[in-house]
Amino acid sequence: MDAKELRDSDIAVYAWVLEHGSPHADAIAAATGMSREDTAAGVRRLLRLRLLQANPEEPTAVFAVAPETAAAQLAASVEADILQQRHRLARVREELLRAAPSYDRRCSGSGALEVLENLHIVRDALRRASEGCRDEIIASQPGGGARVSEAMEEALVRDRAILARGVRMRTLYHHTARFNGPSQAYVATASALGGEYRTAHELFGRLIVFDRETAFIPVQDGSWGAVVIREPSTVAYLCEIFEQTWDRATPFTAAVGQQLESVSREIHETIVRLLAAGLKDEAIARRLGMSLRTARRHIADIMGELGAESRFQAGVRAAAQGLLDPEEPTEPLTVS
Repeated sequence: MDAKELRDSDIAVYAWVLEHGSPHADAIAAATGMSREDTAAGVRRLLRLRLLQANPEEPTAVFAVAPETAAAQLAASVEADILQQRHRLARVREELLRAAPSYDRRCSGSGALEVLENLHIVRDALRRASEGCRDEIIASQPGGGARVSEAMEEALVRDRAILARGVRMRTLYHHTARFNGPSQAYVATASALGGEYRTAHELFGRLIVFDRETAFIPVQDGSWGAVVIREPSTVAYLCEIFEQTWDRATPFTAAVGQQLESVSREIHETIVRLLAAGLKDEAIARRLGMSLRTARRHIADIMGELGAESRFQAGVRAAAQGLLDPEEPTEPLTVS
């Protein structure tokens, strides 16, 4: 029964019956100014809603009851339906959990390496890992120039709950995240809650590790799948790569002042070095977490500043001007 069908005019009918103890349509119509048809329809609605009830000893007599009484009577059948559905859900859950041992065996021992095929499964696995995390989450999140407000707001709700449990969170972004408004707002809010954020000109790839026990890395087929790693030595190796990058990274603070100038200069110098190494525009954009269009704009500006017509010439002139560290390899070792 939908209580929304109760109309304002029905309240007037209910009040009249409550006072006079009669559902006489003509009398109600005369007292309320309603038509006899509307009055009769109102009585029928009130009977369905149990606000009016027939006298068991005299079926033609009708009396009004308290709204709480009517609500309790209507709720009884609804609550019975809910209880039945809960029992049904419990049976379904019990049946499905019979498959849990097989899944658990896959996730332990031989499940030291697990491939999650699609984004839905990945999100569910990340949710469960987040809820079970006890001490620490570390993450490397390449990109930063294309983050949207909706994604940042969703992440903030999740991270707020994690930080409230006392879990330490450290995240690496590309320097380009500093120039993205939603990223700036998210980091400012999450930092106030206890999150720690740094940026680097280059990152080794996407990585999330929970309690230094379970690591998530992307699959290499271009899909939204992921590989879950539980093998201790491999997880420890990935954590060490993160720590080395974290130590060299710059704390993510407000994108103003000398720090912003230093970040911009580091991006510029990295592009020069990657140009000298012969990397294509797409590879440079991916390394720096920026769009291809932005990367090409930077490259064009640098080529113009150096007066170079080729990447090789740009490398030679950059070296001659002291823009390249002679002791630093032009192609750094990274995990990508």
